[in-house]
Amino acid sequence: MFLPSLVILGVVQAVFGKTQLYGMNIAGFEFGCEITGTCPLDTIQPPLKSLGFGDGAGQMDHFVKDDGMNVFRLPVSWQYLTNNVIGPLDKTNFGNYDLLMQACLKTGAYCVIDIHNFARWNGGIIGQGGPTDEQFADLWTQLATNYASNPFVIFELMNEPHDIDLTAWVASCQAAVAAIRKAEKVLHIVLLPGENFSSAGTFLTSGWGAALATVTNPDASTTNLVLDLHKYEDVDNSGDHPDCVMDNVADTFEPVAAWLRKNKRQAILSETGVGVTSESCFVDFCAQNTAINANSDVYLGYIAWTAGSVTSDYILDLAPTLTGTKWVDQKMTIQCVIDLWVNAPAGPAAPDWGLALGTALAAIPSSTGGSAKRSSSVVVSTSSSGAVSTPTAIVTGTGKSGSASGTQTSASPSDTQTKTPNSANGVKFASGLMACSLILAVILL
Repeated sequence: MFLPSLVILGVVQAVFGKTQLYGMNIAGFEFGCEITGTCPLDTIQPPLKSLGFGDGAGQMDHFVKDDGMNVFRLPVSWQYLTNNVIGPLDKTNFGNYDLLMQACLKTGAYCVIDIHNFARWNGGIIGQGGPTDEQFADLWTQLATNYASNPFVIFELMNEPHDIDLTAWVASCQAAVAAIRKAEKVLHIVLLPGENFSSAGTFLTSGWGAALATVTNPDASTTNLVLDLHKYEDVDNSGDHPDCVMDNVADTFEPVAAWLRKNKRQAILSETGVGVTSESCFVDFCAQNTAINANSDVYLGYIAWTAGSVTSDYILDLAPTLTGTKWVDQKMTIQCVIDLWVNAPAGPAAPDWGLALGTALAAIPSSTGGSAKRSSSVVVSTSSSGAVSTPTAIVTGTGKSGSASGTQTSASPSDTQTKTPNSANGVKFASGLMACSLILAVILL
């Protein structure tokens, strides 16, 4: 009777899985960006204590050592990097951004460059009357050259494209990928953003997922090309409202996971957040992130929005607070971001056609505040055809465009999803399944 018991408990492990990556956005270098791609420089608040704003470096160090996070997304506007010209990186401004990047890399985490321009420059759409594909590719050539040898740096081509010609946007992304592959010295992970503000809720219905999946490397493989998803839980998927009303499990992430599995692709939820004081959000955000963890074969991870240069009056504020010498996490961060990952056993393994990342933690932080330690790391990448590339040694080294005051200057599409009375609550469901399985296992024994 022992074998059936193990089988039943194996099902529980699939429910209580965990992604390879989980972490936090560190906002500030993109403050003031509007969905038109207009990004003024006088509203930027670099999340660096040395520059007079949020202590992003201290936050990331805490999140890694105390909470086991292993990925951070570092938003920045194109205008800031080049000091308001389409051309070469500005030495001073890029140098400031690189201070945050180096602080991130020092923790041993993956660090995502996010160009936070909504596929635009001052109203003009990239490759569609605005900056040309060649200019967009040149930006990425410069960035890939600067981080050519460090595969801990992830390249997110663009934050939240919207209202674009999808075919033309695919061509723009293809040009950027080709430029990156030509400039880099190791194979980086590249995130492919889609239409409708990269909404996971319209990944299937609008066809943007299938469209972006056609972007390839120069050798026609899809190695290290990951689909980039965003999702909120308020009434219009904008993150502008404090209450959660969407069922992101049954309506979004389960069907998207099925598509990814069928088409042998992986995705990452690089931006997701909720009103941090709403009881409805404690239920729904936990359920959503449980579902992401439970499908860890096709979802590489989730990155919450946001810490960095934000203040407590911002409804999506997840920044820890420093009390004396101790960082204290927000209740929402603990319950629906950290605990769901730290306390979960390993989930479904990466398939043979997917990415198996080499940044696994050697030890998980204990409830008494123990530090997470990292092992030496490699990246093992595969293409959609299943061909395995040579492991590469790691070199360790508010809408949603928010502001310190919580002023929100961006919005997302109204991909409203009506919540049904039977809206999935992943946490309660998983807990119930575990309890029932354990009881049944005892009976079978």
